[in-house]
Amino acid sequence: MPFIEMKSITKDYGDGRGIFDVNLNIEKGEVFGFVGTNGAGKTTTIRHMMGFLKPDKGTATINNMDSWHDSAKIKKLIGYVPGEIAFPDAPTGTEFLRRQAELLGLKDMTYAQYIIDILQLDPTANLKRMSKGMKQKTAIVAAFMADPQILILDEPTTGLDPLMRVSIIDLLNEEKKKGKTIFMSTHLFEEVEDTCDKVALIKEGRIIDVKSTAEIRHNEIKSYKIEFLSKEDYLRFTSLDFNFEEKREPQNAVVVKVNDKDINAFLITLKTHKVKFMTEIKFTLEKYFNSLYKEGNSHV
Repeated sequence: MPFIEMKSITKDYGDGRGIFDVNLNIEKGEVFGFVGTNGAGKTTTIRHMMGFLKPDKGTATINNMDSWHDSAKIKKLIGYVPGEIAFPDAPTGTEFLRRQAELLGLKDMTYAQYIIDILQLDPTANLKRMSKGMKQKTAIVAAFMADPQILILDEPTTGLDPLMRVSIIDLLNEEKKKGKTIFMSTHLFEEVEDTCDKVALIKEGRIIDVKSTAEIRHNEIKSYKIEFLSKEDYLRFTSLDFNFEEKREPQNAVVVKVNDKDINAFLITLKTHKVKFMTEIKFTLEKYFNSLYKEGNSHV
């Protein structure tokens, strides 16, 4: 059985808002990305997973426990970073973390200090006066400090600068090596590409596709940009039966799609033309999902 499973979860708020027939399977030790625009249903899905919301239809389970009925037990297993951070009344970040440690039965704060150092956080600051970024870092420390086996992270890098985002990616990859099960929502594709084994795209409350990041990275159809030395070679090449994405006559350049199985024939043909340069255009997760978003079709 999947370690985390959502079966036909539906929460209908009316006027097309909510989530509809959401099915997700996350295996133990898997890092799973959840991608979509703001308002697509990412947070609502996570709140069902955490047992904060009762679904109109369907079930969510974590480690064979029902997210709604067994929410208290489940929360003991999970480190959670919410999408909207609202701290309880505590004078400083240090005091908040101390109280969290008490609730978790955590006596050794060595790992908490390790995370604090990575995030360059000063937890002694007044909790209410902290910037958005400092609050985000404090929430991350609270989620990670007891070294939980499951991490559920709703847009964990919100409010952080690009360098700090890199530190979070490094931290997530450390957790991944330990065999943690991680579910992370984001609208930043590069975060998913750098950490996740699998990714789901949600649009207007519905899962559009679930895909392995390796499968997308090693897409069998490659795109190449080629610029020819002469107009003659450009015209000769563009008269051939290739799948052209773009033809840029003023630059004597093309962008052409080639299936891996046809690459040898393609290169043999190219040798008969004078080429100024050729480069492969990397196929990214963002390109793949943007194409699905435009199509609007479900691939699951």
